[in-house]
Amino acid sequence: MLSGPDLGGGYLHQLTLDRDGPRTTFTFHAQEGGQDAGGPSKGPLDRFGWVHPPTPCPFGGPRCFHRRFLLPFSETARVRAAYNRTRFVLQTMLDQAYDGAPVAWEPALKEVVGRVAVPFAEARIPWYVGGIAAARLLGAAVAPSHLLLGTSRPGVDRLAERIGEYLIEPVGPTDWPDSGILHAARGFVGTFQAGARVAWGVRIEAAAEGFRPETGGAPDRVRTLPVSVGGVEIAVARPEYALVRAAERGRRERVGPLVEAIRAVGVDRALLEERLARSSLAAPARDDLVRALGV
Repeated sequence: MLSGPDLGGGYLHQLTLDRDGPRTTFTFHAQEGGQDAGGPSKGPLDRFGWVHPPTPCPFGGPRCFHRRFLLPFSETARVRAAYNRTRFVLQTMLDQAYDGAPVAWEPALKEVVGRVAVPFAEARIPWYVGGIAAARLLGAAVAPSHLLLGTSRPGVDRLAERIGEYLIEPVGPTDWPDSGILHAARGFVGTFQAGARVAWGVRIEAAAEGFRPETGGAPDRVRTLPVSVGGVEIAVARPEYALVRAAERGRRERVGPLVEAIRAVGVDRALLEERLARSSLAAPARDDLVRALGV
């Protein structure tokens, strides 16, 4: 055990490692801590990509979650730093996810742009903003819950270097349930009390059916539009991606604003047809979206 038991967000936390040759499995453990951890917690951690195992936690009862990372032992200090930041920002993340606390995504994005835009341009590393935040930047009246970034394989590591103190998951091979196995990282950009989750990665193994194309997608294959953030032009994924995903997930409150944003920038019919063809939507639901967009 590297650390623990520690407290954060109503959970008891532990950081462990298991060495096997040149690689080490680092595990973030979080066990529902109740009053002993200032709880009860406001909600489960699977909202943030954590795994709820089918068996009781080895350090307590059944209400536990974990995240695992296979990395060289030399990465121990960085893993510990990410583990500690996770504990410190977890309450804010839970407040945002379950209590409707505001997500400071605009200051977080400006911080990322300020640290990334120039060095990435100089190194010719492509990157873009995806997810619902991309649609918001294109004028959709939707509220992002986090920031999803896309980049190349070298860009994943470089981005982790540029915002290293904000990491809540170390950069390296990892499993994202809706995206497959990626080389990826996650951060919480901001203070302990205000900020936004940020995620980025590239796929190593095939994604699950219905994966988000902006997650792990090659930058040259994701269709984007230019947007100015703080006077810096960046690329953002077209809103057709977010529209189809919102419809698949039954997020009706988002469909209307996303349709309006697409109308404002102009429909990319080829992209829309491609996303609908790959979606899990039934034919009538697909037809409804096409009619709403007037194409």
